[in-house]
Amino acid sequence: MLKNKSNILLNIAAILLVAMFFSCGNKIQEVEDFLADKNLPVGEVKNVYLIHTDSGRIKTKLIAPLMLDYFNRKEHPYSKFPDGIKIVTFDKKSDSVILTADYSVSFNKTNISEVKGNVVVVNEADGSKLMTDQLFWDANEHYIYTEKRFVLISNSDTIKGIGFESNEDLSKVNMKDIYDSQIYMKENQ
Repeated sequence: MLKNKSNILLNIAAILLVAMFFSCGNKIQEVEDFLADKNLPVGEVKNVYLIHTDSGRIKTKLIAPLMLDYFNRKEHPYSKFPDGIKIVTFDKKSDSVILTADYSVSFNKTNISEVKGNVVVVNEADGSKLMTDQLFWDANEHYIYTEKRFVLISNSDTIKGIGFESNEDLSKVNMKDIYDSQIYMKENQ
């Protein structure tokens, strides 16, 4: 008899718990709006490893310990990588360009990303390397730029300056203010 009473009480508790669970039905949009108002991400992903392919060929790999997704922002949805990021892009010959940084934010509508803190871009095909504290990357135009100090190292040159822009593989470079640099030029015959 005592066992029946405890089973009945457990059943009643389970029914009340299920009723409470289903009575708290917020719409998804309400939850997203609440998170946006509180500036909270709607998604959090740990140990991110994304591969972007086109026609069966790997074009880009993105590796990050943490991604926070703020796609619920009406004006400027974005993704944040607060613990660092590594992006590897491959050209048609499978040569790669590797970008690493301590922090990144990527805006979904414009495909423009800002990377900060120990930013390094390496073109493995020609050995060139760019180092700076902040860099902007336009993924649509395949273009990078900074207004901060930079160091560009190639096989024969070490160039220091402030203000830099280039295509993302560092093959077409425009530098604004160069100082304290070693540049070797070949004589034309």
